[in-house]
Amino acid sequence: MTKQPDTLRSRYVVVDGPIGVGKTSLATILAEKLEGRLVLERAEDNPFLADFYRDPSRFRFQTQTFFLLSRFSQQQEMLQPDLFDRIIVSDYIFEKDRIFACLNLDEHELALYDQIYRLLEPKIVPPDLVIFLQADTETLLRRIRQRSRSFEKDVDPEYIAAVNEAYNQFFFRYTDTPLLVINTSDIDFVNRRDDLEDLMKQVLAMQAGTQYYVPRSQGKK
Repeated sequence: MTKQPDTLRSRYVVVDGPIGVGKTSLATILAEKLEGRLVLERAEDNPFLADFYRDPSRFRFQTQTFFLLSRFSQQQEMLQPDLFDRIIVSDYIFEKDRIFACLNLDEHELALYDQIYRLLEPKIVPPDLVIFLQADTETLLRRIRQRSRSFEKDVDPEYIAAVNEAYNQFFFRYTDTPLLVINTSDIDFVNRRDDLEDLMKQVLAMQAGTQYYVPRSQGKK
């Protein structure tokens, strides 16, 4: 029987997934469990976001450009000399910005956006491990309603479905780092201790390639 490791080999871990999937919750838990530094995206700091949900065509470029520059600035802060003194856990991958840009911008806006993106992307520190959280669209919508963020009250269900599909397509082709794929529709790592402990074992055991997490309870069926 192979002994499970009790420490994480990766020093920079990213949790990402579509809106409402629980990435911030898991990143917060992992940072606490691993005694790491938590880096959270500050979506609520984007002054255009609420307007974007009300009128996407009018505010999409401002919203996306603000996110791009804000995410880049935050990533640059991580280049400080003490970056890897302890594990870093973040709730977004830098490439997510382009996932949303391709979804939201028209052809001319995307061409301008890409000029900026290509200047910034080479300066980003790549993660050692990416954890991709999945859920069906109905689950995402339910979780969005439950957390009741003011800037999300006008979100279009069709937009959430499109975001969900865009994430699935992106990570289906993703090979840049080790990748752990977790479907969160039938697990509750926030409120169920067994789910969290089982998930932590999988995270700690991650090495190379892509792996798909199968909950212990599901594996017994």
